[in-house]
Amino acid sequence: MVKNVIIGQGLLPRLNEFLPAGKRVVAIVDSNVYALYGDTFRQFECIIVEASEEKKTLETMGKIYSQLIESGADRGVFILGVGGGIVTDIAGFAAATYMRGVDFGFVATTLLAQIDASVGGKNGVNIGGYKNMAGTFRQPLFVLSDVDLLDTLPEREFRAGMAEMIKAAIVGDAALFTLIENHDLRADKSLLINAIRAAVEVKIGIVERDETEQGERRKLNLGHTFGHAVEKLTRQFNHGEAVSIGIVEACRMSVERGLLEPSTAARIEGLLKKWGLPVETDLPRGELMKAIRHDKKADGDAIRFVLPRAIGEVEELKTKN
Repeated sequence: MVKNVIIGQGLLPRLNEFLPAGKRVVAIVDSNVYALYGDTFRQFECIIVEASEEKKTLETMGKIYSQLIESGADRGVFILGVGGGIVTDIAGFAAATYMRGVDFGFVATTLLAQIDASVGGKNGVNIGGYKNMAGTFRQPLFVLSDVDLLDTLPEREFRAGMAEMIKAAIVGDAALFTLIENHDLRADKSLLINAIRAAVEVKIGIVERDETEQGERRKLNLGHTFGHAVEKLTRQFNHGEAVSIGIVEACRMSVERGLLEPSTAARIEGLLKKWGLPVETDLPRGELMKAIRHDKKADGDAIRFVLPRAIGEVEELKTKN
């Protein structure tokens, strides 16, 4: 189940306090993060990786396994994933599969990773451009989320994280949604910490009841059915931007079925726009549906969509393929 998620300021200089005593540490580190914060991680053996969806593949995993084997890493090794969601996915997958599983932890360096990608125990890699088609469920020993690391995060990446925060609010925290509406979280770290903590609590609450996504955890896929299709078909949008488009599409579907008030859909779309996130794409509808049918969220001859009913409440809908 979900272990320690530590959220705050000034945590990175205290990293060694959170590492398991006496373990050999191999850090899998985003190349951009290493350029900025390498002094912290040079004490460990480091495997530097490029944080791109094109590199989040089984080929990259093979290279990591080879480096671990060549360095003599055994089942007592501790893998430390350092970076955003792509790198925590890679590091978590490596740890879950190397020698049938070794312990690992994360230093989440992007807002998206701190809110969503590093929390919950899902780790995966892409196959043929389809998102996370090979993956595992395995929990890290800890997730360290130092908001000071966000000072160097590009604005576009911060906005991408806000899409996942807004998603969490729609799924299960109306008060968080109002907080995001009324405050510039990037300008106030104390409010940002509270907002990250609230979003993580939404996710942890659901994951602890359904760790391996047999039912309730699928609520966290709000925006991801269409979002993953967008990511498959174009590199125009990053993950958070694609999820934003997917959330709006889910709202439209919900309004069409009489499940969501149009005014609430407009409120959700307005908040996404306020944070500079895209809400539509000109990709052909037929191509999107084709990509959705091949997504791992497809279920036989049905597709699962998560639709908002209100801010703080969603439900799952299965439609014929």
